[in-house]
Amino acid sequence: MSFNVLVVPEDPLNNGYLLKPLATRMLSECGKANAKVEVLTNPRAQGYEHAKELLRGALLERYRHKDLLLFLVDADGRDHRSEFQRLEEDAAAQGVRLLCCAAKEEVEVWLLAGHKQRLDRSWQEVRSEVSIKERIFAPFLAAHGDSRRAGGGRDLLMKETLGNYSALLQLCPELADLERRLRAL
Repeated sequence: MSFNVLVVPEDPLNNGYLLKPLATRMLSECGKANAKVEVLTNPRAQGYEHAKELLRGALLERYRHKDLLLFLVDADGRDHRSEFQRLEEDAAAQGVRLLCCAAKEEVEVWLLAGHKQRLDRSWQEVRSEVSIKERIFAPFLAAHGDSRRAGGGRDLLMKETLGNYSALLQLCPELADLERRLRAL
């Protein structure tokens, strides 16, 4: 029997290449090898506030048939824990399982975790960079991605990252926490 999951991102066009394989692998590690993961593209979220608005709107009702919704977003220097707790509680009150997780600082850091040897700075510097997408990820993607592929090669780079899944969880503790929460479902 499959386990149907909807990933709600801030930007499905670029983040979908990272989040779908990440969620698929994480669910497989948690015993859901047959999980069917879909990234929300309609309606298309355009930023954190819009994605959060969608979750508070008709999205929960529209996708209540899913076994799980994952809200995977950028932290952007903010602590979203209390907001996430309210979103998860509101979803539970409607009979929907929702788990929220914010990357420090941007979801692109999750991809970079698998390539830290290729970066020209320490992992601590990468994790603390507030403009990681512009200052670190964009040059990395230009140098190591594939501009001929949709997403600029994000899918291939994420596949490499997931090749050392345990290191990813060590380098990104927010993902280790998300996995722990998934296992508890």
